[in-house]
Amino acid sequence: MSRPNDIVVAIGRFESARHLDGLSNGHRCHALHGHGFIASAFAESSSFDETAVLQDRISSCIKQLNYRLLNDVVQQPSDTNLARWVLDRLGLPAAQQVSIQSTPDQGVVVGRDKQERIWRRYHFRAAHQLPNVPAGHKCGRMHGHGFQVILQADLAQSGSDDELGYDSLDSLWAPLESALNYQCLNEIPGLANPTSEMISSWIWEKLKPQLPQLAWVNVYETSSCGAAFNGINYRIWKDFTIDSAIQCMFAPHGDPRGKLHGDTFTLRLHLSAPIDQVMGWTVDFGDVKSIFNPIFKHLDHQPLHTLPEFSAGDASSIAKWVLHETKKQIKQTVRVDVFSSRGGGAICGYRDDAPVLPA
Repeated sequence: MSRPNDIVVAIGRFESARHLDGLSNGHRCHALHGHGFIASAFAESSSFDETAVLQDRISSCIKQLNYRLLNDVVQQPSDTNLARWVLDRLGLPAAQQVSIQSTPDQGVVVGRDKQERIWRRYHFRAAHQLPNVPAGHKCGRMHGHGFQVILQADLAQSGSDDELGYDSLDSLWAPLESALNYQCLNEIPGLANPTSEMISSWIWEKLKPQLPQLAWVNVYETSSCGAAFNGINYRIWKDFTIDSAIQCMFAPHGDPRGKLHGDTFTLRLHLSAPIDQVMGWTVDFGDVKSIFNPIFKHLDHQPLHTLPEFSAGDASSIAKWVLHETKKQIKQTVRVDVFSSRGGGAICGYRDDAPVLPA
């Protein structure tokens, strides 16, 4: 799914029940059940007012779904149909897509370009060491992680209902979980150098022949860093948490965002580079952290409202500044995501279809 250079994200949460009658009587989702849903809307925007409008519109949509039996509002309320319903009712030409996350481990994204993507999160626990790193590098020691994997597939090509798609992804993932879980990755054929990048491409090669709709494989090495592969390009990301004082100087009179306040932001750097055939990575996560540290200190535990570059007091101004400054030091940086503690935020970067990863 392609996106414009700069977009904002607004979210809404709703608690609702549903039953999916299109599934077999024995399917767990055929019975009445409920979720704490998260709906996110993505739109082109360059001003505080446009961002506020997007948040107001999605809040209005969610109000119609909250604490309702969704079948009374949306015919066959699968995750995909809910996303379509919200996108149709936003009433904003700038709105590019809507995502629905029905559990922490699954969701869909629906775009105005009619592309629809399903994702599912999986977990495995494994040990590994990187054999080619310099002496003394911590990753040269045998260690391990609770890995997470997010598989994304394009529903527009498969034409399947999203609930059936979740089951299909589960079936395809099961043999890989058996191969990876409670293992030393270095001992698995093809993973002698098990970096996040190499794990993502190894999974891609195993799944793509069985799942032509596969769009991205995302591997979380930790909760704050990982790699993605789409069959051609590798992307890595590194997360940072910044706690700062902010104040929006352009907020309308009476808007609480015009007051001095604070927030905890998640800042995600995205980097893209050719794979280093010896190291097995695009960029060392440790190097990214070290080089980014001065920029991080400029933001974290700082009164951002006193700095002219952040006078807008919003996620967009932070993301734009970070992308501009980081590219000076880390040329592989291609995108910056900044999300507030409530999940809304901004994405600044060039047009591509790299995924916006769920919380």
